[in-house]
Amino acid sequence: MSWFKRVKEGITTKTEEKKETPDGIWEKCPSCKKVLHLSEQLENQYVCIYCGYQLRIGSREYFEILFDNNEFTELYPDLTAADPLHFADTKKYTDRLAESTKKTGLKDALRSAHGKINGHDLVVACMDFNFIGGSMGSVVGEKIARSIDYCIQHRIPFMIISKSGGARMMEAAFSLMQMAKTSARLARLAEEKIPYISLLTDPTTGGVTASYAMLGDINIAEPGAMIGFAGPRVIKETIKKDLPKGFQSAEFVQEHGFLDFIVDRREMKGKLTSFLKMMADNPRQ
Repeated sequence: MSWFKRVKEGITTKTEEKKETPDGIWEKCPSCKKVLHLSEQLENQYVCIYCGYQLRIGSREYFEILFDNNEFTELYPDLTAADPLHFADTKKYTDRLAESTKKTGLKDALRSAHGKINGHDLVVACMDFNFIGGSMGSVVGEKIARSIDYCIQHRIPFMIISKSGGARMMEAAFSLMQMAKTSARLARLAEEKIPYISLLTDPTTGGVTASYAMLGDINIAEPGAMIGFAGPRVIKETIKKDLPKGFQSAEFVQEHGFLDFIVDRREMKGKLTSFLKMMADNPRQ
């Protein structure tokens, strides 16, 4: 029965003793299609070691990368969405929320936290695409609004990391109202002369792009991030023309004046430190 066991230099491994590779240890790069081990992703801050593609990550990974020693205080962690419209299409909205919470361990599509970046205080509100496509609902808007109030109270710079498919359709007008609500709060932050940094990651689309994502004192994007309002297919069907090469990429958007910088994730913490130091030394008058 030697077919069912391996014998080499006195070591025998029976079939039943072999262990399966745990899920999530390996991941294929969406760009170059090469396989990346989890340890390689961690060491390179979730950037492909072969082609430099910035892999999609969530708030947990961004907090690990940015905050000193991964130490931070999460703000308003218990806010959860209601269902004021009693939305029901193929599935109840409440069921969709429960499934997303179980799958991701998150309460909604944004987490906000106060920590330090190389010794500089910063509040970071980071979106999670895995929670219903990072859609902007009432909880996302409320967390951003409360985080801005916290920044005003404690005189701390604010940063939003956007990663979203846009407004949450299950909340209809309640979701669209968050565009005006967050924009108005950011105007208050500007009146208080407190810096706001916006980081746009892949993808940043819809109502998020049309509101807080593009209102930063400094607008930054990760390389290759998709940034736009409507999708390319919708735009092409509307204007009846072929779109330019690289349309809605971070590089295209920067070329047309909507971004200040494109920053590799591996250099992000250092760049943010420079911005925070610059803004602290040269406060807005």
